Amino acid sequence: MSKPILFLRSLAFMLLMVVATLVWAPMCFLFAPLPYRRRYALTAVWNRVVIWGAKTICGIRYQIKGFENLPDAPVILLSKHQSAWETIFYVMTMPRPLVYVFKKELLYIPFFGWGIALLRMIPIDRSKGKDAFAQVVDIGRKRLADGQWIIMFPEGTRTPVGGQGRYKAGGTRLAVETNTPVVPIAMNAGECWPKNSFIKKPGVITVSIGQPIAPDGMTPAALLEKVENWIESEMRVISSPGIYSENRFPHAAEAATPDSA
Repeated sequence: MSKPILFLRSLAFMLLMVVATLVWAPMCFLFAPLPYRRRYALTAVWNRVVIWGAKTICGIRYQIKGFENLPDAPVILLSKHQSAWETIFYVMTMPRPLVYVFKKELLYIPFFGWGIALLRMIPIDRSKGKDAFAQVVDIGRKRLADGQWIIMFPEGTRTPVGGQGRYKAGGTRLAVETNTPVVPIAMNAGECWPKNSFIKKPGVITVSIGQPIAPDGMTPAALLEKVENWIESEMRVISSPGIYSENRFPHAAEAATPDSA
């Protein structure tokens, strides 16, 4: 596809996102009195519109592998993070309401921040270190008890296509402390929706969901190694040929800071 066509499609999609956000974010305040699951579902209409727009305008389709691996029980989802696409997609796809752990500065973004502020997420202040993680454990335990799922990105930030960030143990520490299984997820959204890129490319994004891993008898570091090994191995299966080298990826190192969206 020619560069002018890609630009025009990406521009049309960006305009759709802006209009949808300006219209739907104020509407979310009207949903505030509703039961939480209903409020969550209505807020996620924005997510559905954006994913539909990405497919219709930019040609970004998707397929899911291993959806049957998601249990009907509390879990902590630990996902590869390449793009903004997956943060939008997971909300509309997962069978239970999600709880994102993210830096609190996102709440200050006009319109977008207003919408997520009405949901039961976990905003954190990264500068507080151990106190921030204690907050994640305290709130996370309550959210899991309510039947919600927590989702975290072990690499902490979006990584370039073909790259790997340092896996942090915030998610696996939470799993060990709350005795909650983790579900690893690999996905290659960055091939179509690259990090910090205005241009969106047509293609098929694969989201691959692994089997739950129970934390029984494991340290956060050992559990993290299992998660990292599965995700990075699966990335080499679902990514386009030649994107990942065949070299062995490094094992994870335990970190004390929580992950963020």
